Amino acid sequence: MKNEYLTELNEQELIQKVKKIRANKIIDATIVGVTIGIAIYSAVKNGFGFSTFFSILLVYLIIRNSKTNNILEKEVEKELNSRSPK
Repeated sequence: MKNEYLTELNEQELIQKVKKIRANKIIDATIVGVTIGIAIYSAVKNGFGFSTFFSILLVYLIIRNSKTNNILEKEVEKELNSRSPK
């Protein structure tokens, strides 16, 4: 995300953005846990098949997206810190 976009937001919007990112982290962690459980169950029950590899692919995509969200969260927090009175 570009810093120009973050500078256009007011403090309340930035705080809401951080809260939303943190909520998304919890949701992503839950989805990753469930998906890993599905992959393990599928591998034990049916051997390695489509559902096992699809689950692993889904986990990879969620983790990759969460890294982007971490970078965004740091940028938003940096912008909030730069605005706070000292």
